Amino acid sequence: MVLGHARRHSLSSNRSSTEDARDNSTVTPEDETVVDSEQSNVLTHIISQLRPGADLSRITLPTFILEPRSMLERITNFMAHPETLLPMPTIQDPTERFLSVVKFYLSGWHIKPPGVKKPLNPILGETFTCYWDYPDNTRGYYISEQTSHHPPKSSYFFMAPEHHIRIDGTLKPRSKFLGNSAASMMEGLAVMRFLNHNERYFITQPNMYARGILFGKMKYELGDHSFVRCPELGLEADIEFKTKGWVSGTYNAIGGYIRDAKTGHNLYELSGLWTGEMWAKNIQTGKRQLLFDASHARETPPRVRSLEEQDERESQRLWQKVTTAIKQRDQLTATDEKTKIEDRQREEAARRADEGHDWTPRLFRRVQGGPGGPEEGEEDLDFIIRATIDGATPEEQTKQILNIAPILPGQKPPQRRLSIPEHNNNNSESDHRQSTSTVPSAAAHDDPIDFGQHDAAANKNGRPHGTIVRKDSDAGSLEEFVDAES
Repeated sequence: MVLGHARRHSLSSNRSSTEDARDNSTVTPEDETVVDSEQSNVLTHIISQLRPGADLSRITLPTFILEPRSMLERITNFMAHPETLLPMPTIQDPTERFLSVVKFYLSGWHIKPPGVKKPLNPILGETFTCYWDYPDNTRGYYISEQTSHHPPKSSYFFMAPEHHIRIDGTLKPRSKFLGNSAASMMEGLAVMRFLNHNERYFITQPNMYARGILFGKMKYELGDHSFVRCPELGLEADIEFKTKGWVSGTYNAIGGYIRDAKTGHNLYELSGLWTGEMWAKNIQTGKRQLLFDASHARETPPRVRSLEEQDERESQRLWQKVTTAIKQRDQLTATDEKTKIEDRQREEAARRADEGHDWTPRLFRRVQGGPGGPEEGEEDLDFIIRATIDGATPEEQTKQILNIAPILPGQKPPQRRLSIPEHNNNNSESDHRQSTSTVPSAAAHDDPIDFGQHDAAANKNGRPHGTIVRKDSDAGSLEEFVDAES
């Protein structure tokens, strides 16, 4: 499960999530990682160069602690339980509908690889698409792109047209070294919409901690508060993912309340384990109901096009050699192949800087927030899908979704697919030749994207140097973009 946004740290748990000492008496084997002496030496060498609080986003981690899939793919854990996802918009009682959203939200945290594993960091411009075939012969569609590298931002879009569900999200993890622990502070936001009720659910997620990275056994924990809020219903859930104390408490516990946001009156109390049974107790009646039992749950993984059909920057094809080596425990090959990809990304960034070219996402655009903006209140998304999904029927909406990027097997790339040209090693001047002619505007050219070759004319129109201008091949309108990297 991956959502995101900044949240406050736990105030009522037995022990702060940032403290390192742990009682490991209740750790289960599938939740821990035991490293050998050589691997321990590698970790110790890396960590010895850091101070508590240091940012880990620019640190290259050893491949033996990596999960063999990209973060863009890992986000799909969020949609992996259609039995909790699809019924939500059909529930007529508003409070029960909100409770079903909390149930859905809690259902995905148990999905993770054994031990302590970190997903691969997507490279800038990396994409991942997939779909689900549901028992009722409908489908759910997922599109994602790495919209920024420093700081990292993974933007995603999901929609199940026949079920009136849409999700837009951007995950913005920040990694920190805390001594004997490493933390991923999971910032960002997901906005889930029930189109048949005209409702939005703003969802954040807990932070993630890897304990025992210097001594003891490595253990994975979720910690701190996350929230689910629906402004249209005036309801909110404050969910605490509790970390284990020194000598008391238990691993993987949750607690919290669903309340009326206007009055502050609690409606339900939440409790249980995110790896086991989770309960909701009606405060007024005292009745307790099982929300979800993760111990017996089986997720539904998405379907993905074959590697042969994928573009070289799509996650599974891009990382194929790395993930294969990780699964075979061939750490040397995994490290070599991972380094090749990361070096290529650095070379591309250096070339863009040398040529004065900004980079912009292909499938997502900047959120237009602020007072009166179309995405007012959703500014923390940062990016949203670069398409209008407004079809009158699910069939029309599906066509609009499939026109964004290839998702289904055999699907050809949309004709309006826009891509950033590859930076070839031959440095061909014809790829980025500066134009010496004077042209009124970028619209006078046949180029779908202006990468600065008409800067002289653009500057006359008041655009700063390096601004990227895209011409819409259908409408003929112009769009300007800013750099996605900070």
